[in-house]
Amino acid sequence: MDVIVLAGGFGTRLRPWTEGRAKPLLPLLDKTLLERVVEVVPSEMVDRVVVAAGYGIDEMESFLAGASLPYETVLSIEDEAMGTGGAVALARQHLRGEGPVLVLNGDLISSVDVTALAAHHAATGAKATLSLWQVEDPSRFGVCELDGSGMIGRFQEKPKPGTEFSNLINAGCYLIERDVLSNLSSDKHSMEREVFPGLAETGEMAGLAFTGYFVDAGTPDSFIEAAQVCIANGRHDTGHIQGDCWFGDESVCLGGARGSAIGPESTIGEGASLVDCVVLDGARIGARAKLNRCLVGMGATISEDSELSDLVLGHGDSVS
Repeated sequence: MDVIVLAGGFGTRLRPWTEGRAKPLLPLLDKTLLERVVEVVPSEMVDRVVVAAGYGIDEMESFLAGASLPYETVLSIEDEAMGTGGAVALARQHLRGEGPVLVLNGDLISSVDVTALAAHHAATGAKATLSLWQVEDPSRFGVCELDGSGMIGRFQEKPKPGTEFSNLINAGCYLIERDVLSNLSSDKHSMEREVFPGLAETGEMAGLAFTGYFVDAGTPDSFIEAAQVCIANGRHDTGHIQGDCWFGDESVCLGGARGSAIGPESTIGEGASLVDCVVLDGARIGARAKLNRCLVGMGATISEDSELSDLVLGHGDSVS
């Protein structure tokens, strides 16, 4: 199975972290966000991963050249923002396998069962099959009306509040047949606004709901939540768990932490307190500092006795 990862955004909501590093390469525990997104697919199902990207290309190329990944990976480079449809269309030239193509949004951490999704896709004979998640407020997402046979009868992207016809949303992981891909326009367009509604109307789109967890790791708060979800579900290969925190290799904690991820070779000073934080590799947190819901960049430094909340500290930056 070929996999397309839509990772063309600039990651503006995570600045200044993404000013010094492409968002797909941000560490989420002991793997990059890109690897975390793709690992939801059983490795034996993957033929090739095509990463649709438009930012941090040199950094991405360098990472992919040196990374030891269990699948072949190539970049599909967008010179300008193409929308989800244009990005998928541009990525077609890099596809090598046969059968349906799996498309993943590049910042979603979820428990979707891709094997079950593929089985449902085959059983229904659909042209596209979407993973679905139930939310209280669906107005910020693509809303799906699912019938008893597992087919989507209606799809609407980000309807006005109060007009939603379902609480099931597009969960950013879907299978799509190659004949649909071959007919996509090469111009900028949206899969969600210009492709999915038509497939639903003609009875050619299926859906499968899943349970567990679903996090869009594109904001500071949701990146923290994504780290906590990975900790709670054992999504790490190195480091160790203490309480509800993950500590990377060679990290040192002389203080206390709750609901936090502490990157490799980082140091938490004596008497310091961290609650719901993500601290990346090589950061230094001074003695008695108190941090709440903070993102601390690689090699960043926070001086002793600091009290910080809801801060994103850039890589190599310092707070005194």
